[in-house]
Amino acid sequence: MAPSQEELERRRIVGVHAEHVDNVSSTDFPHHYLGEDHSWDVDHFRNKLQVKFHKNKPFESVFSLVGIDAAVANAFRRILLAELPTLAIEDVFVFNNTSIIQDEVLCHRLGLIPLTGSLEGLRWMRWYKKPPPADDPAAQAAARASGEEFDSAASVPSDNNTVVMDLNVKCEWAPDGQKLAKQGERDPEKLYVNSSVYARQFQFVPQGNQEKYFAEPGQIRPVNPDVLIAKLRPGQEISLRCHCVKGIGADHAKFSPVATASYRLLPSITIKEPILGQDAKKFARCFPKGVIELVDDEATGEKKAVVKDTMKDTVSRECLRHDEFKDKVALGRYRDHFIFSVESTGQFESDALFLESVKALKAKCQRFKRNLADLMR
Repeated sequence: MAPSQEELERRRIVGVHAEHVDNVSSTDFPHHYLGEDHSWDVDHFRNKLQVKFHKNKPFESVFSLVGIDAAVANAFRRILLAELPTLAIEDVFVFNNTSIIQDEVLCHRLGLIPLTGSLEGLRWMRWYKKPPPADDPAAQAAARASGEEFDSAASVPSDNNTVVMDLNVKCEWAPDGQKLAKQGERDPEKLYVNSSVYARQFQFVPQGNQEKYFAEPGQIRPVNPDVLIAKLRPGQEISLRCHCVKGIGADHAKFSPVATASYRLLPSITIKEPILGQDAKKFARCFPKGVIELVDDEATGEKKAVVKDTMKDTVSRECLRHDEFKDKVALGRYRDHFIFSVESTGQFESDALFLESVKALKAKCQRFKRNLADLMR
């Protein structure tokens, strides 16, 4: 006998109570319910799967992913954080730095500046992998044990694995700066030239075929040109060259294409008995603004509490602290409705990041199938 729609809906909800949660395990797998076949079916999965965007901006998107298991949703989240390649500064060659910022601190600041450019060029670029240090026997032994072959020729920077950017800034007095200083002027923007070093002062130096793949307007540049790098005073200067390479967030956080990538389950609020009058107003105050709406009750003429928008709820369980509401409301979360929030650092637009994570997961599955087939031969 097929389960009713109410029963299917009940199975979707994780119960949230005052001090515990229940019904947390998935049950849609074979032989869990007697007489029900829950074998995985691609057509059933395709019909259940839904993607709904609630906010779609270049640097931030919010969307619902409905009809998947938590393991798949978490796989997307982890891929977004750690496995999508971007470009970042890896090596910094400091020719002259007379600012008050130490070389190592300056280089660290530069490495964390998000870069953007042509996506076609980024896909064209190959991976640049550093060989283990020649004077580190442990690293050499680890490389041999992992089966990795480090070809010194393959590790030489070239146009298809390294992007070069220069930063040359020198601070000087403004033409009338010394005169203004004698008059008591304190504003460094008026007294000096290049008193502040910004990310927009980086110069992209194309190498080889990079002129083709990173042509205007897709040249490599900082996402935010107004990032402050250092402050200088007359006589101080910064002269350096940066080598940018492709990497993933699993190697270093500077390669992660997202500032945040998280999800939460859609809240469920079920009012089992009418909540009227002053109780309705008190009930509405237990939730964030916009979750509960007060409407006129036709039978009594009083204000009645109804659920308006559960997406705005934070599941604080505040209503369960009040005895008058404990038996009138049931809280929960839908186990297969994930609300994703993705904030891009700028290399990709936020909605494209999710599509890239889908491609990455698909490639992983195909690779696993090939390895499994080889194993079964």
